[in-house]
Amino acid sequence: MADLSKAAVERLIRKAGAKRVSSDAVDALVDILEDIALDISAQAVRLAIHAKRKTVTAEDIKMAARM
Repeated sequence: MADLSKAAVERLIRKAGAKRVSSDAVDALVDILEDIALDISAQAVRLAIHAKRKTVTAEDIKMAARM
């Protein structure tokens, strides 16, 4: 089951300029975004652990996204 809302992802695609969006396009982007978010989150957790913290901070997320 997807963690990201299909409606939110469709809004993002429309915000990017699309007039019409297929449900397959929304599903594909949901899958891709969830994979990217999971990778960034896992790296952020590793950064927090390296810093001897249990709490993942916004800075961990930002740094992980840049990596």
